[in-house]
Amino acid sequence: MLSAALRLLNALSLLMWPFIVLLVATHPQWHILFWPLGAVFALRWWMLRGARSEMSRLGARLALFGAIFTCCAGALRSLHLLMWYPVLVNLLLLSLFASSLRGPASLVERIARLSEPELSPQGVSYTRRVTQLWSLFFLFNGSVAAATCLAGNIHWWTLWNGGISYLLTGSLMAGEWLLRQRIRQKHENITG
Repeated sequence: MLSAALRLLNALSLLMWPFIVLLVATHPQWHILFWPLGAVFALRWWMLRGARSEMSRLGARLALFGAIFTCCAGALRSLHLLMWYPVLVNLLLLSLFASSLRGPASLVERIARLSEPELSPQGVSYTRRVTQLWSLFFLFNGSVAAATCLAGNIHWWTLWNGGISYLLTGSLMAGEWLLRQRIRQKHENITG
């Protein structure tokens, strides 16, 4: 129960990150939020520190960096470090997806095989292309996030990292899902 509540709190912290940073930037009296937020990240890292799956290890790294970033920002009373967290998230996701392309099975293929162990050669090829697409997306998204950090405009930064980036991510997920359903249906019509 505690683990599920902590996962939910951590997910909300990640989703709300740009808005928390904006709140603190525009209302400095809210700097106190960094300490409980850092504690949530630290507790999440503690729970995931021995994780075995790639995604859980990624979650542990993100939680650890989140704790470090928020505690440093609280101690230094500086928001600039917090603005780089989305860049780090994209960099770690890019690393995870892109590095899987060097192995025998891409990350998306391994995820697909959880529900469909006997993946066809066409499915393997498709999941490889999807992994490449996500890698390019994380490279693009992280680059724009870095540009907004360098620009130093908190409103542009929040617009990108708390709005446009989320819309693009959701659109890519939905578009890929629709395409996958269409390809699956076409394949079933050919083989059926």
